[in-house]
Amino acid sequence: MSPLAIFFLFLINSSLAANTNIYNVQNYGAKSDGETDSSEAFLSAWSAACASTSSSTIYVPRGNYLIRNAYFNGKRCQSNAITIRIDGTLLAPSDYNAIGNEENWIKFEKVNGVSIYGGTFDGQGASLWACKNSDYDDCPDGTTALNFYKSNNIIMSGVTVQNSQKFQISIDGCRNVKLQGLKVSAPGDSPNTDGIHVKLSSGVSIMKSQIGTGDDCISIGPGNSNLWIEGIACGPGHGISIGSLGWKKQESGVQNVTIKTVTFSGTTNGVRVKTWARPSNGFVRNVLFQHIVMVNVKNPIIIDQNYCPNHQSCPHKGSSVKISDVTYQDIHGTSATKVAVKIDCSKRNPCSGITLEDLNLSYNDHPTKASCINVSGRVSGLQKPDNCL
Repeated sequence: MSPLAIFFLFLINSSLAANTNIYNVQNYGAKSDGETDSSEAFLSAWSAACASTSSSTIYVPRGNYLIRNAYFNGKRCQSNAITIRIDGTLLAPSDYNAIGNEENWIKFEKVNGVSIYGGTFDGQGASLWACKNSDYDDCPDGTTALNFYKSNNIIMSGVTVQNSQKFQISIDGCRNVKLQGLKVSAPGDSPNTDGIHVKLSSGVSIMKSQIGTGDDCISIGPGNSNLWIEGIACGPGHGISIGSLGWKKQESGVQNVTIKTVTFSGTTNGVRVKTWARPSNGFVRNVLFQHIVMVNVKNPIIIDQNYCPNHQSCPHKGSSVKISDVTYQDIHGTSATKVAVKIDCSKRNPCSGITLEDLNLSYNDHPTKASCINVSGRVSGLQKPDNCL
């Protein structure tokens, strides 16, 4: 057993010993056979924990638990400190028709003070990916595995989320969320399986986690502020993206974001900002990308204000999203293409305050190139590729 596993086991045993309000899902009818739907049992344990006026622990023993889908509502909870300790694996139905048209597989809404430690959430999305990758055009959109909506003071630690039909984890309209020590994974060819998607939230930190998916490792949507992302290993996937932004004319911006100490391995992109070329009052400002390692990344540094992934019906109206005060500091490694820095900003609303400091990116042991359009800023320190500002 690894030292980390021993540590989490110690935490679990200590908590269970100290906390008399323990709700074991098996006592509410959950079966660990991987075949019996245990959704109601989990919801019953949740209701009991919610009714407690003191801190409570929901415990999931070892085994496989089939959950068709579960909606944990905290609106009427008396407790503001519910811990969920998971030693087992939660399984979604393998038949995509069972939940493929649901928005979420497991959802926490309006909860406060929920902490989840350990365990695996397995979305079993392979059958839906096969449908989407075939010529069959009647596939459902797919469901997000784990969603937190309008919730505050959330902790997830030592959790594995894998093989979701669509997004793995979604943080939507939340405050004060800490995600640490996560393993988030889906095959590199699985469509639209973003690792962690954050929108309309503040005070979110994502730390010391391994993320590999068929889409963005982390995607940062509109309306986010005060995000801290550190110690991430990303790959496979499309990198860490701010956006896409600017699809709506009235849209909240993104500000005060720090992304540091990240390694990208074989990803399509490294650090990316992407906006649609259409009118919008959105913005991106005060962003720091720092201490980043690129390992054979196709687009290590990219700002794309003409984002249009399918290259069909692209708007071509000029992005109004204002991008300013973005710093790239100590970014090094290898690019899979000759152009390692591509900053393609809007003619309608050029990027400003872009800082490039200590860049060292090579391509097949040769120098790389940089491309800058409609951008102003400053450079300092080592510049490989050569400065294009």
